[in-house]
Amino acid sequence: MQRVATSILISAPVERVWSVLMDFAAYPVWNPFIRSVSGSTTPGSKLNVTIEPVGGKAMSFSPQVIACERGKEFRWKGRVLVPGLFDGEHHFQLSSLDARSTTFSHGEEFTGLLVPLVMRGTMRSGTEAGFVAMNQALKARAEAP
Repeated sequence: MQRVATSILISAPVERVWSVLMDFAAYPVWNPFIRSVSGSTTPGSKLNVTIEPVGGKAMSFSPQVIACERGKEFRWKGRVLVPGLFDGEHHFQLSSLDARSTTFSHGEEFTGLLVPLVMRGTMRSGTEAGFVAMNQALKARAEAP
């Protein structure tokens, strides 16, 4: 198992950050890492997601939503080919520090036989850089007037 974990402090209420995060139609405008998301956020539903890691090529996949709690957490799990080969559980978590600030935590836990081979070098650093870039873009958009 390997984890990539990032977080950022956003000077905006949790409701504003949640609204930006869940506005999938606007992702191509502001999100440098997750280029598109479509589908229902209901747990058990499948999404269509396209990511573009820093220094990498765009990849599309169809993860399953495993949690969506308004203003708190959105989580999905994706798999490559068959369960146990290369699985990733991606999370977005928000916590309110006060009425005007939010901590946004963004990460993924990778499990499976191929993880030690795949999640190293540029794949790992590109994934983490993509998360950080998304966090910064989310901050900029949520803090904009």
